[in-house]
Amino acid sequence: MTRTPILLSWSGGKDAAWTLHALRQRDDVEVVGLLTTLTEGYDRVAMQGIRRDVLQAQARAAGIPVIEAWMPQRADNDTYERVFAQGLEDARSRFPGLRDIAFGDLFLEDIRAYRDALCAQLGWTPHYPLFGSDTTQLAREMIDGGLRAWLCCVDTTQLGDAFAGRAFDAALLRDLPAGVDPCGERGEFHTLAAAGPMFNEPLQVRRGETVLRDGRFAYTDFIGD
Repeated sequence: MTRTPILLSWSGGKDAAWTLHALRQRDDVEVVGLLTTLTEGYDRVAMQGIRRDVLQAQARAAGIPVIEAWMPQRADNDTYERVFAQGLEDARSRFPGLRDIAFGDLFLEDIRAYRDALCAQLGWTPHYPLFGSDTTQLAREMIDGGLRAWLCCVDTTQLGDAFAGRAFDAALLRDLPAGVDPCGERGEFHTLAAAGPMFNEPLQVRRGETVLRDGRFAYTDFIGD
């Protein structure tokens, strides 16, 4: 069977990492590239705050090249869409004929509808391998399956800043307040994936300082060794 080449939208977090793992269990697709949006001036993954060198280490550990789409600071949605479109064009230039892209979304219908519309406009076919998952079960599956991740960004309007920098593990799931999604799908937290079955070897990272930005987001820095 000929495998369909597919691009993966890559945030550097656990959901993207587990999506890669899920796609690699299939015999009908092959992930050929990762597409990541980074913020100019910070040299970090947008929203996640993951350092660029750590992102590159993830790509090496996954054995897949990353296509970087650079976005100015405090960009509006129109700017994001232009940057995203350019990233897709760059990916297609590298892999001619590429027209499929996967996302790690879990259950938010409005986000999926937005991506569907944008991809249709740009001539791409979106895929959502994890969509509709029970996130309590999925979180446990990730942990039991060997995924190792840390909370690199916490929205302090939804979750206490003491959770910033914590490991995504069984203890974290027990400690999450009621109403907080176990996978942080409503934006409660974002993660850095550092080990698991999607990587050839674990990333070597150490925890740095935690800072509050925009009076809301507690970012914990993770530094590659």
